[in-house]
Amino acid sequence: MFSKANSESANLKNMKDIYLKALKKIGVLSILSISACAPQRDLVYFSDMTKKGAGNDIIINSIEPRIQSSDLLNITVNSPSAESNVLFAANYNTPAGNGDYELVGYRVNKNGNINFPVLGNVKLEGFTIEQAQQELTRELKNYVKNPIVNIQFLNFKVTVIGEVNNPSTFTVTNDKITLLEALGMAGDMTAYGKRENVLIIRENNAKRTMVRVNLNKKDVLSSPYFYLKQNDVVYVEPDKAKSMEISRNNRLMPLIVASISAAAVIATTFLRR
Repeated sequence: MFSKANSESANLKNMKDIYLKALKKIGVLSILSISACAPQRDLVYFSDMTKKGAGNDIIINSIEPRIQSSDLLNITVNSPSAESNVLFAANYNTPAGNGDYELVGYRVNKNGNINFPVLGNVKLEGFTIEQAQQELTRELKNYVKNPIVNIQFLNFKVTVIGEVNNPSTFTVTNDKITLLEALGMAGDMTAYGKRENVLIIRENNAKRTMVRVNLNKKDVLSSPYFYLKQNDVVYVEPDKAKSMEISRNNRLMPLIVASISAAAVIATTFLRR
């Protein structure tokens, strides 16, 4: 009789050991399955650069932005003649209707011209700022002695959207901005942003171009898209982990894992009695 009781006790102990091992395996598999869903990401910019700095010299490919149709230009003319200065002065501070003032410059029309005092239509489309200044200076010399022309973009804007902390459209105060500077203005990428696959959308001469750049590689510094142009759009794509996080099926994953863990704890406590 005692032998039978001992045998049943041994069998029960073996069953408990089997259950405990099974529960441990379930817990491990659950953790591994969750870990497998989160791919390893390289969050470091230019991670292929050597630590000592040797071989890290990059030739910067800076391309001057060119004037396009619909651009708004601030143009000032200064000369020794006060009368001439008044003639070419424009009223850039105009009431906006809400008590504030807005800047009004010279709009480049669809034909690439601006309508400038005395000169009339002047073709500036396709010129850099420096070239446009030289062109206007040459034209004005027929009317003004020693004119000094300064031109500035008034509507140089870039848009940064997607997986950044502060997506928005930003007005640039000069005619040069890098991709990194634009991302900095947008509060940098989130941890979900694909640094290896940033999309830049650029429109020029009614043609839209889309290019992807890899910010994990130092070669991007020499890309013609590292310096942005007016009206460029930067889109930071989210990685798969973000998609999984917001998907309906994966919203249940934490609840399922919690239920399995709770069941394992209860079963372990019961079987150890």
